[in-house]
Amino acid sequence: MAWFRTPASVWWGFAAVHLYFLAWMFSFFVHGDTFSDTEQYREWALLGYNPAELHGAISPWVYPVLAQVPIFAANIFGPHLYLLGWTLILTALDAVGLAYLTRGTRSRRGIAPAWFWLGFTVFMGYLSFARVEGITTSIVLIALLYAADRPVVAAVLLSVATWIKVWPAAVVAPLLIASARRLQVLVAGVVVSAVVAGATVLSGAGPHLLDFAVNQGQRGMQLEATFSTPWVWLSVLHLGGSKIADNVAINSTEVYGPGAPLAALLMQPLLIIAAVAGALIMIRALRRGAEREELLLEGSLLMVTAFIVFNKVGSPQFIIWLAPVVIAGLTHNWDRWKIPATLLMGIAFTTFVIYPLFYTPLIHANPIMAAVLTIRNVLLVTLLVWSVRRTAELGRKPSSAPAPSPAPK
Repeated sequence: MAWFRTPASVWWGFAAVHLYFLAWMFSFFVHGDTFSDTEQYREWALLGYNPAELHGAISPWVYPVLAQVPIFAANIFGPHLYLLGWTLILTALDAVGLAYLTRGTRSRRGIAPAWFWLGFTVFMGYLSFARVEGITTSIVLIALLYAADRPVVAAVLLSVATWIKVWPAAVVAPLLIASARRLQVLVAGVVVSAVVAGATVLSGAGPHLLDFAVNQGQRGMQLEATFSTPWVWLSVLHLGGSKIADNVAINSTEVYGPGAPLAALLMQPLLIIAAVAGALIMIRALRRGAEREELLLEGSLLMVTAFIVFNKVGSPQFIIWLAPVVIAGLTHNWDRWKIPATLLMGIAFTTFVIYPLFYTPLIHANPIMAAVLTIRNVLLVTLLVWSVRRTAELGRKPSSAPAPSPAPK
């Protein structure tokens, strides 16, 4: 068992997990096929940057502008091997993240969190290897590992990640609140955003710069969203004319029924209220003497979980957002973060059962799969409650905050 506590063992585990997914993807790219969202990414890469005519395709500007970098880079071997290029990019980024997790002073205490990450990937790899979310995981993890000593570097990394996929913005707010160098953090974020905006305008895509922020407005309640659970069960029980159906225009499966449009309308203000409330809890904790690094990590978990729970989209890949925060938390204080880690592994497993295993029965209102989705959503809410309570406790008991503990030996 001692071997499993060495950095070498983690790298062998990394090789085994990633070679498995590479071999699994081989069944697709050997035929020139793609998997899941990578088909859409390949279409965008073939259309070219800032296409004048989409020919009925979904706009590439549903993502922030820097998402186009990995989407185009994956086409390095040509469209026939697009999935291979995408998988290799994800593998390389994961390797960089693992290297930062197990190097230097973290060479011992980062090993157990690294094994947690590999276990999480076993369940979530079918999503992380096929979505832009997978690109941001290692970037956010490295940012969190740097945040205590080099908050400006963390701010740059988080700003870059946010311009790939919006969710890392949920970590930027806790960094601004918890860091003693918040002005420098803010300036770093503004500079990165200004550079990205300027380059986008010069490329001729300026009118699309903020499309990602406004193109979700007409969406309904997606099937997997936490607040969609009542309509899932109404559909299962055939009550009130409720149903689960595709929104073809945006390639999404949504719930329909009494009150569903109103719920979709209310989700955006609810999300804003939740974010403001989370920020206030963090500010209160800081003023009462909370330890800054723990506040950053638990505040990040609070914000990211709120971004998922109060989101009307709720796609399965959103669970990937939680991984870098929990991994960084386990590295900082294993004992304190065991509970959210256990909850996240349960969330990952139930999400795996939903997708890729039994998504088709779910969209056909299968009661067993509706129960699995309900369990997953209850676990998410439980994780949010834990993060709110523990973040608030940081402020109430500043003198009793536990010192960082190493991973188990």
